[in-house]
Amino acid sequence: MIRAIILGFAGVLLRTDDHGARAALDAQLGLPPGTVEHALHGTDLWIQAQLGRISSQAYWDGVAEMLRLKPGDIPALREAYFGGDRLDESLVDLIRELRAGGLRIALLSNATLDLTDRLEAFGIADLFDHVLVSARLGVMKPDPTAFRIALTALGMPAQDVLFVDNIPSHVEGARAVGMPAILFHPALDLRAELARHLAADLPR
Repeated sequence: MIRAIILGFAGVLLRTDDHGARAALDAQLGLPPGTVEHALHGTDLWIQAQLGRISSQAYWDGVAEMLRLKPGDIPALREAYFGGDRLDESLVDLIRELRAGGLRIALLSNATLDLTDRLEAFGIADLFDHVLVSARLGVMKPDPTAFRIALTALGMPAQDVLFVDNIPSHVEGARAVGMPAILFHPALDLRAELARHLAADLPR
C-alpha cells in the first residue's frame, strides 16, 4: 500500500517554461549559444556543489570566473537565468490535497543548499514532511544510498513509497531499490497516474 510519495523538484514541481532569457544572456555576454547554461549546470563545479563538497558561494564564484564576470554581476545573472522558471501550481495543489488525505510527502533533489531558500521564496517550504537535498546528504540520485536515506527518513519500506521524477535514470534507480516509480513529463496526467498507483480515484 502506498503511504508516501517522494518527488523531484526541478523538472517536476519547477520547470523552465521560457528559455528565452537564458539564450539572451549568451548574446548579452557575447558568448556562443549554451555557454551560460554549460557554466552553471554542465561542469564538475556543479556536481561538487550538489554533493556539498564546495559551498554555494564557491560555486557561484567559480561560475563568475568561467564567464569572466565580476562577483557583483552574479545576482543579476541568477535572476535572469532563472527568470523563466515556473512553479506548477496545479501540482502544488494536488500535493496539498494528498497530504490532507494522509499521505506523507518528501522532496528528494540533486541541488545545492540554496534549494531551501528557493522553497521559502516560492512559499512551499511547508509542502513536505521531509526535504532531502543532495548537498546535505553527500550523495546524489540515482545512487541507491540517496533513496535509502529518504526511505529511512520516512520510516517506510520501499514498496510503500512512490517516487516521481523527470529523469529516467533516477526513476530506474528508485525501482532498483524496490520503489514503485513514475517518470514525469509535463503532458502527463499525474493525478490519473497516482490514482492508478493508489488504487483509488482522487477527487477532481
